[in-house]
Amino acid sequence: MALSVSDLFVTDDLTILLGLIAGTVFLLRTFYRPQPLVHPILLGRQSEVARVRNPGESAVYRNYGTGLMNRFPVRPHKDVQVLTDLIRSENDSPRTLWSIKITNNALQDRIASFGTGFLRLTGLHGQESNVLLLLNDCIEFLITDLALASHSIPSMTLTATNLLSPILDTHPPSAIITHAEFLPTLLELIYDAGEGKHHIIVVVGEPSARVMASVASNVKVLVWADVEREGFKVEKIMSPLPKPSDVFTVSYFADPNGQIQGTQLTHQNVTAGVAAVHSLFPVSTLLSSLDTIVSSHSMGSAYGRAIVYTAIFEGTSFATTESSKLFRVDEVTVKQDVADVLSAQLYSIPSATILFVKPSHVEALVESILREAQKSAVLNAFAWRHKIAGINEGFVSKDTLWDRLVYDSARARVIGEGAGTVRTVIVGEGLLAARLLTPARIAFSCHVINALTHPTVVGPIFASNALDLQDFSTIKEDLSTSLAHVGPPTVSIEAKLLSVNDTEVEAGGNPSGILVVRGPTVGKQLSNEEMESASGYVNVHAGESGSNDDEDGWTNLGVKLLAQTNGTFRVLA
Repeated sequence: MALSVSDLFVTDDLTILLGLIAGTVFLLRTFYRPQPLVHPILLGRQSEVARVRNPGESAVYRNYGTGLMNRFPVRPHKDVQVLTDLIRSENDSPRTLWSIKITNNALQDRIASFGTGFLRLTGLHGQESNVLLLLNDCIEFLITDLALASHSIPSMTLTATNLLSPILDTHPPSAIITHAEFLPTLLELIYDAGEGKHHIIVVVGEPSARVMASVASNVKVLVWADVEREGFKVEKIMSPLPKPSDVFTVSYFADPNGQIQGTQLTHQNVTAGVAAVHSLFPVSTLLSSLDTIVSSHSMGSAYGRAIVYTAIFEGTSFATTESSKLFRVDEVTVKQDVADVLSAQLYSIPSATILFVKPSHVEALVESILREAQKSAVLNAFAWRHKIAGINEGFVSKDTLWDRLVYDSARARVIGEGAGTVRTVIVGEGLLAARLLTPARIAFSCHVINALTHPTVVGPIFASNALDLQDFSTIKEDLSTSLAHVGPPTVSIEAKLLSVNDTEVEAGGNPSGILVVRGPTVGKQLSNEEMESASGYVNVHAGESGSNDDEDGWTNLGVKLLAQTNGTFRVLA
């Protein structure tokens, strides 16, 4: 029997019920579907790309926020010209630096006192001397660095202990500042050199009587606290204000071939680096005095300096991990793992909100958190699926149901009481594997920024957008060997690639080649002649930084990158 048209529209209670259920599910999916943290169209063009290029080179890339025609930001605030301006006297709320609770005015007083005491007790003069800082990260390092910079006395820092002996041979300093426990090692190096030159050593802490008894007549040892106390008792010495283009430090590091390299850093390099770090954070979640920064990057490096001075400028609390200590007497290599991240809790600081860590820290933290989450096998399966779905939609948050059920407790068991306060994780000073990017966003449930750094550049060179949750993985790609993208150039950098394949680029392919950069955060690399010179003198008035490898100021960093269509970059293994 044939059905009529009216028979097709016959309904009963079950049909109506199913229709209501389907409509409810559709509405719930529509209204409760997570919205992306940023409109996807804004992530489609993260770099401003020049329209012309030279043969064998890519076009010039700049951060889209800076643009090709605008000036680079060289300071985080209009009143910041030199290093000491980063301490804002109008912001006098106390914050904790390592274990010391201190206000900005008190910090400025200590800097002025140490600078005065140092000049009086050592007899050194600005612009004619230099000081080697053999200090682990501590408030004494910070005060010393700022005091020397205010009197135009260049400092020298190392990124590894094995650089000490060759640097002492080729660049003998006017004075050395180190920890009391490292004094015997330093004296041994000085005596082995067999020089009759007079040495001035300032030690942080109290050296033992046995060590002081072994000090030769040509070595003058001062205690750091006594130097600061001397400055408190007398009228402060005021030196001429340095210029932003003056060199205040030289950072020595080893290149991939093991050759010692040096970079001169100016006041402007650091203030621009602070501006670059400041720009990593979205406008809605900028740094404030309520934040606490924990860093695993040594202050002896250019990147480490940018981080600590960002903390100083923003008024945040600050501490470093155990692995950032370079000068140790026990010769124990500290693993970059969960315990290392938690070592910052040994200082009396508030719970960390911002983590500046290395890829090995991220890998250890992610594996530990996900291992704890997997103990709730059934719930974790649903939680993982929903978190992945949210990330695919461009959304991540700690306030979801699945975080409360699974990941909050997993993070607490690994990180401890600070698990709920961490809101941004910034990875640098190493290469992050692509396979870790999405698991890290699930494990931390907060902004994860992957940055490319180099010892020559103050601050990040490239950094992924905090709100960009793409990983750019493809079916053909082997995630076990590929590296995570590092985003576009930061606001103070312009970059291009050398040795690109012109045929591929003209056919519409993405350029790949060797990275060269230019900008106010790029320091001036010392030439081979300057590195081999036996003179320890540093020309403070070296001029504007950036005149490095060629006459146009481009610096070759020797890293091979691929420029992607949306203006982000990936390091090629």
